[in-house]
Amino acid sequence: MSQRTKIKALLESEKTNIDITVKGWVRAFRQNRFIALNDGSTNNNLQIVVDFENTDPELLKRITFGAAISVTGELIASLGQGQKVEVVAKDIEILGDCNPDEFPLQPKRQTLEFLRENAHLRFRTNTFGAIFRVRNTLAFAVHQFFQERGFIYLHTPIITASDAEGAGETFHVTNFDLDNPPKTETGEIDFKQDFFGRPTNLTVSGQLEGELGAMALSDIYTFGPTFRAENSNTTRHLAEFWMIEPEVAFNDLVDNMDLAEDMLKYVIKYALDKNKDDIEFLTQRLTEEEKQKPQNERSEMTLLEKLQFCLTNDFERLTYTEAINILKESTPNKKKKFVYPIEGWGTDLQSEHERYLVEKHFKKPVILTNYPKAIKAFYMRQNEPDAQGHETVAAMDILFPGIGEIIGGSQREERLDKLEQRMDEMGIPKDELWWYLDTRRFGACPHAGFGLGFERLVLFVTGMGNIRDVIPFPRYPKNAEF
Repeated sequence: MSQRTKIKALLESEKTNIDITVKGWVRAFRQNRFIALNDGSTNNNLQIVVDFENTDPELLKRITFGAAISVTGELIASLGQGQKVEVVAKDIEILGDCNPDEFPLQPKRQTLEFLRENAHLRFRTNTFGAIFRVRNTLAFAVHQFFQERGFIYLHTPIITASDAEGAGETFHVTNFDLDNPPKTETGEIDFKQDFFGRPTNLTVSGQLEGELGAMALSDIYTFGPTFRAENSNTTRHLAEFWMIEPEVAFNDLVDNMDLAEDMLKYVIKYALDKNKDDIEFLTQRLTEEEKQKPQNERSEMTLLEKLQFCLTNDFERLTYTEAINILKESTPNKKKKFVYPIEGWGTDLQSEHERYLVEKHFKKPVILTNYPKAIKAFYMRQNEPDAQGHETVAAMDILFPGIGEIIGGSQREERLDKLEQRMDEMGIPKDELWWYLDTRRFGACPHAGFGLGFERLVLFVTGMGNIRDVIPFPRYPKNAEF
């Protein structure tokens, strides 16, 4: 196979009048003379100029939309508009034919729903090419951010016997014959005979295991797949998604907020720097999409403005109690415009409330802290009751425009007696988490961490409206295609 040069490199190079080989897929073939070639390295096509009078007519017929070809020729400065350089073809080879009558994609605008049904081919469109290049950059930036700060990348188990969230929405793992599982004398499934000798499930979070690593390595992060058997057919939920979860020994809630804010700004800026063309394309795509909406439903900011908005503003930090007071007195609440009215302290905030705080009230990203103990997980550090007697935990949520919560975290409860008391209150069996409690028995220290659903971040940076469009092969209720 001859050495190929990526189209992105050619379009960025200042060199001309050189012989090169490029390979890619045909995006268009005009007048039997001009091929628009794309190899996925960029959304921009490279124009190939064909000497059709001296090219085999049978070969020309095979240069169809979607066909894979190899072109060897001379890279020259383009005389036409729309491109800086073009290739005068000397040799064209068809690597893979594509029958235009059978190819599901067509050289026209396709609906996102249609492309979800053809997720195996949607990478070939401009929109999804841009999305997955941005996703790649964000994943790299996450690792670079933590590695630059001396964090240890810890691989936590995908198969586990714990449910970190305590919600019970787990996928069970077994090697039993499901038509005839072994039973105990009382008729229950005998998990002692299962592969792991006990009930196991796909992980919902690497946090608890991450805490074990932080208690020796100080600064760790996980970045891996997690699973929720939540029967939610929404634009914001997936059954399989990726989570970034740092855990840091000796950090308190303020340190945790600082780390999360720094990380978000770092990875967004990295994507803006590395994927300028892709984000400009996605900004234009979103602007066109917004034009179809009623005026009152349109975003006040373009995608690019939204990203810059998060970089240029210090995140507003306030307590849950302060937020409740703002929301209770807000015009939408008083005029009963909220779907979920704010009636008082203890209300679990919904996306509409979070977005009001970010987009309308503060007009900047927001970090909410010190949530009611009753609506948060068992492992969050319990605060002293406030002046009103409210029981809160040292939790934090980071809220972004257009999306609401993007990060959730807390200072962890390091005091054994408080942790055991909370587990008893919530019915979480201490004997199953003996290993977790050991970290509080032996050398406990203050520590904190957070979780970032990676797809939520990609959703925000690409401006897409459906989380199924920012993961290559989405898994959701009644769908495990490809």
